[in-house]
Amino acid sequence: MKKTTLPLLVAVLTIFIIGCWDSLYNGEPSPPGYYPPHVYENADEFDEINERDFVSAEEQPESFFALNINTASYSIIRRSINSGAKIYKDQVLIEEMLNYFQFDYPVPDEGEILSLSGSLSPCPWNEEAHLLSIGIKTESVEMSGIDNNLVFLIDVSGSMFPQDRLPLAQEAFILLAENLNQDDRVSVVTYASGVETKLDGAMGYEKAKIRGVIEDLSAGGSTLGAGGIQMAYQIAAKYFKEGGNNRVILATDGDFNVGISSQSELEKFISQKRDTGIYLSVLGFGMGNLKNNKMETLANCGNGNYSYIDSVNEARKVLIDEAGGTLKTVARDAKAMVEFNPDYVDKYRQLGYENRQLTRSDWENPDTDAGELGAGRCITAVYEVILKEGAEDAVVPLITAAVRFKDASTDEPKEISLDISELGKANEDVAFISAVVESALLMRDSPYKGSADIDKVIARLESLKLEDEHKAGFLELMRKYGENIE
Repeated sequence: MKKTTLPLLVAVLTIFIIGCWDSLYNGEPSPPGYYPPHVYENADEFDEINERDFVSAEEQPESFFALNINTASYSIIRRSINSGAKIYKDQVLIEEMLNYFQFDYPVPDEGEILSLSGSLSPCPWNEEAHLLSIGIKTESVEMSGIDNNLVFLIDVSGSMFPQDRLPLAQEAFILLAENLNQDDRVSVVTYASGVETKLDGAMGYEKAKIRGVIEDLSAGGSTLGAGGIQMAYQIAAKYFKEGGNNRVILATDGDFNVGISSQSELEKFISQKRDTGIYLSVLGFGMGNLKNNKMETLANCGNGNYSYIDSVNEARKVLIDEAGGTLKTVARDAKAMVEFNPDYVDKYRQLGYENRQLTRSDWENPDTDAGELGAGRCITAVYEVILKEGAEDAVVPLITAAVRFKDASTDEPKEISLDISELGKANEDVAFISAVVESALLMRDSPYKGSADIDKVIARLESLKLEDEHKAGFLELMRKYGENIE
């Protein structure tokens, strides 16, 4: 064989393999149950999570972080457990697991946007510590009274072909379309190798027309994500509603391989657009090619939130049951400060929000880009706190929590605060919160997991009145997780 023959053969085989791949992902059915192996071999992308160590309250009495209501981590973990797949520590974002659930936090007073509550109770996995649980609840709004201008931006590239991607996204958007107000505006933009405006400013009452456009979509081609995003913002601006909810809703697996592809470029572009009053929510689909880091960047920079859709039931929860939280922002640039009294607190450790940490200058700066909070949602933050002797007899606050934010409708800066002075027993909400956190420490194989144990998590959950279907579903999920790790 001549020396030039082998390279030529390799080139021909490479072209053949690429051609087969393109054929597979240009709308032609794949064999049942088959996906190209490399799709599931380390192709998911998640930002690295570095857990925070205990901090001396004497040396650093204050903790600052940006709030958010993303929930993707929980449904990603749920899918992994249900499919028997490995859970990677960077998938386990404690704040997103907690924020998936609603709790019995006090509702905001009339005329107020947020309420703040907190408790300090024994920590189940660390006998030296107490668990500080801080709860925020946002005001509820009636979505029927909101004037919506929505652009459904749908990735129809080849990677979206599997059943759990484009077909599931179509079901999700049809669900949302069926619940639109009569005077809402709806547009549909798709992107693959090119960008197409499939529907330009239809009215909410044209439900059959909207449904037909969504049902006719099919997957194939590369991923011109940047072009799709740019077109979606143009359409949203065209039908902009003053005082309304102007929003692009992106459905994708996050694989942007043509056009703007780096996180920094995406962040810059979306950040420039959020000041126009058009926000961005992101719905993630599929596994094995999931670019979680890119999608979270888009949502955070677009003043929106990020959810992962693993089923029609999850689509209904995100887009129908919790539509206010997904589609209506009530507080912008929300950030929290927790101050620990060093006379009574030895040290503390925050669990979650590892990638949302702020500095004191961020806290003091009213222009710091922090988190956006939707209507009718619960936001939870937790700390392990090691108290000094005599803390139980303190007559001054042990801990003070505060939240600063801007009223999304008026841009008026606001602040609420809360003093926590007493130690108590965990109520039903805190017991559930502790079970979620303890399970997360196990899934992360955290060096701080202490005596955490899945059987203790399950027993604690079984002792609670889990009337909420999502909380009851968490118990069933933990039972399955326990069986998987046996």
